[in-house]
Amino acid sequence: MASPAVSPDSSSHEALSSVNSAPACSPTSDSENLSPDELELLAKLEEQNRLLEADSKSMRSMNGSRRNSGSSLVSSSSASSNLSHLEEDTWILWGRIVNEWDEWRKKKEKLLKELIRKGIPHHFRAIVWQLLCSATDMPVKNQYSELLKMSSPCEKLIRRDIARTYPEHEFFKGQDSLGQEVLFNVMKAYSLVDREVGYCQGSAFIVGLLLMQMPEEEAFCVFVRLMQEYRLRELFKPSMAELGLCIYQFEYLLQEQLPELNIHFRSQSFLTSMYASSWFLTLFLTTFPLPVATRVFDIFMYEGLEIVFRVGMALLQFNQAELIQLDMEGMSQYFQKVIPHQFDSCPDKLILKAFQVKYNPKKMKRLEKEYAAIKNKEMEEQIEIKRLRTENRLLKQRIETLEKESAALADRLIQGQVTRAQEAEENYIIKRELAVVKQRCTSATENLQRAQTTIRQLQDQQGNPRFSEEFVTHLETELEQSRLRESETLGALKEMQDKVLDMEKRNSLLPDEDNVVRLQEELQALALREAEAVKSLTELQQQVKDLSESWQAGRAGGRWKDSPRRSNVNALQEAVVAARLREAQAQAELRALRQRVLQLETQGQIQRTVLGRAEQTCAGLREQLRVAAAQSKGLQAQLSESHRKHAEAQCKSKEEVMAVRLREADSMAALAEMRQRVAELEIQREEGRIQGQLNHSDAAQYIRQLKDHIDELKAEGAEGPTFCAQGC
Repeated sequence: MASPAVSPDSSSHEALSSVNSAPACSPTSDSENLSPDELELLAKLEEQNRLLEADSKSMRSMNGSRRNSGSSLVSSSSASSNLSHLEEDTWILWGRIVNEWDEWRKKKEKLLKELIRKGIPHHFRAIVWQLLCSATDMPVKNQYSELLKMSSPCEKLIRRDIARTYPEHEFFKGQDSLGQEVLFNVMKAYSLVDREVGYCQGSAFIVGLLLMQMPEEEAFCVFVRLMQEYRLRELFKPSMAELGLCIYQFEYLLQEQLPELNIHFRSQSFLTSMYASSWFLTLFLTTFPLPVATRVFDIFMYEGLEIVFRVGMALLQFNQAELIQLDMEGMSQYFQKVIPHQFDSCPDKLILKAFQVKYNPKKMKRLEKEYAAIKNKEMEEQIEIKRLRTENRLLKQRIETLEKESAALADRLIQGQVTRAQEAEENYIIKRELAVVKQRCTSATENLQRAQTTIRQLQDQQGNPRFSEEFVTHLETELEQSRLRESETLGALKEMQDKVLDMEKRNSLLPDEDNVVRLQEELQALALREAEAVKSLTELQQQVKDLSESWQAGRAGGRWKDSPRRSNVNALQEAVVAARLREAQAQAELRALRQRVLQLETQGQIQRTVLGRAEQTCAGLREQLRVAAAQSKGLQAQLSESHRKHAEAQCKSKEEVMAVRLREADSMAALAEMRQRVAELEIQREEGRIQGQLNHSDAAQYIRQLKDHIDELKAEGAEGPTFCAQGC
């Protein structure tokens, strides 16, 4: 068993003096299961406790005035004698409990619970705590020395925070002190065993209390068991999800049992986490002085986190009337300066009030399920928000792409509109010229028909030798007109050829299109029309050839050789036939030009079709752009609202953290001052007891024993409160 290392304020005299003043859970049922010797021992404990309470008043009066009468010294000596008998009986009882632990744990569990609630004697705490959490034979104990040789990523954080853990206690005071070194070893070893949790500053206070009672290897084993079996691991995880659950359950108890105080807290925006987080993370080790906090820790080792809920509710019930009268700042100061020292002299009163609090484990389980459902819903909302943000980012990227494509398409449309306007103008000019050519072609056709009629008449009149001068004059006039029309037709034909060449060049500069099927169909139709035109041209050329042959045959007959008039007529006829031939050739070329114009019109139609499709595509893209813009606007509004709520939450969280740090600093200063005063009062009380109990001959020996005990205190140490829990 580890050597004791607790300050005088937590000595066995005080711890045992409260055994029978604490509440008994079930005295009737437990007394029936006790042996006569145990009943007699409990009766003695109750009697000695009453004597000790009566003596405590006289001791306080003696410390206040050293000039009291000799009767006070006699009373003090008598009480000290009774206290020694009480200590001896308590040692016997707890010695039996430790030696017969399995039997007590199985058959006398209720009595063991009652004794633990009344306080475990200081010298038995180390072994009893190990027995309560089943940490006596753990495999991890053999790994401790190997873990100390390894390197931990949390070493810098641990070194930085070691000095903040119990800075006023002798065991941990001073850089590179024994207490700081063993505390560093235990925290480093655990950060290597449980890499998910690693190191959390709030856990250092629990380890420090364990190191006051036992060596570092045993403290390490107990701490590992506490983290695994007492829900502390979930409390100290980086997410601190278990702390949120505890706060949620505590708020339910507060709302159910103290509704007025809960309404007052809400009206002042005094959140539960502002005062209760340290209760759960350090088990009141940074709230109460060590004697009171150790009593709470005794019960925690047996009953778990339930005692934290009970003590917290007891504190609020005890101070409800005062808290309702204060504002937020006043309540913060009250929690830091008044509440921690209300039960310094009577921790049993706090324990009694704690076990009067209504606590239903079934309700706690139901609240745990509700909290899990709430957290799952919040997680789903976070996932949905993340998904919406991703979609919003993708939509923004798509909008930017669409804007770029729309700009490029707009440029293409503008260029297409300009090109289409130019083509429309050129098509209009071509149509107008084509109309003129058609008109000329019609007149040429009519002239050709008239010429053919004249040729037939001439052929009919070849047997008639009489040709009047009027007829010859008419032929000459018609020949001149035919030549004029031929020259005009040739001029128009040359202009049309130039324009056709120009149109071919422009069409070659137009961009190619992808609609191959449509172009193939139009090309087939064009080929059919071209075949028909070629066929018509071939027939016309055949007619011209037949006409030329008949004319040559008529000329070869030589019927007009005898007469000069006949020679002139023949020459005129030849000229007319030559003009008709040239006109037929001009008509053939005109048909070729018509075919070419038809091809150009087909190409123009294709271009118009492509432009129409491009306009439809552009209209569809504009509609998509409008819909995307509307969706983006809605998502932007949702994102703005989310940003606003997040900013408000961050601002509120920063204010709360700042307030907690300010209160923490005030609490550190106030607790250090009060701890110094308590230590001085304890020393004075011990000095008064020594003077009243021992004679002069035994004083020197007792002083030597006291010095040895003080040396052991310096070697083992005790702690003072400082708290800066991770994530608080």
